[in-house]
Amino acid sequence: MPPAAPFTIRRLTSSDIALMEKMMTLLGAAFGEPEIYTGARPSRAYLERLLGSDEFIALAALVDDAVVGGLAAYVLTKFEQERSEVFIYDLAVAEAERRKGIATALIEETCAIAKARGAYLVIVQAEKGDEPAAALYGKLGKREDVLHFEIKVE
Repeated sequence: MPPAAPFTIRRLTSSDIALMEKMMTLLGAAFGEPEIYTGARPSRAYLERLLGSDEFIALAALVDDAVVGGLAAYVLTKFEQERSEVFIYDLAVAEAERRKGIATALIEETCAIAKARGAYLVIVQAEKGDEPAAALYGKLGKREDVLHFEIKVE
């Protein structure tokens, strides 16, 4: 069996619009929701502002020029103390590239960025029944059982 192709983790900046769009395509495919991630893409100006913001983190895992993994996170400034938390909103790895350490590397890079920004905690959630994600997150942190509610704004 040939050795696994090496990958790199890249923090996306406002000049990485093409990589961000590739990452959105990957997330849509991985989650089985391509329309959500590609059906109404934000404008270039919107993505430049988002990627240039201190409140958003986008990481892409690359093998050569191909995006094989992606992570999107938000920095949440807290009110009760001068600190923040980082919430990993989306994390996915292309099916053919799973079990190669890519998701772990994406999370570890997020933790390094969080620490550099003075955050004290990184939060990630998994859907019930997503045992591979739960196992990975359980190796990296403490499990909290919570209820999550989505309240529509109408």
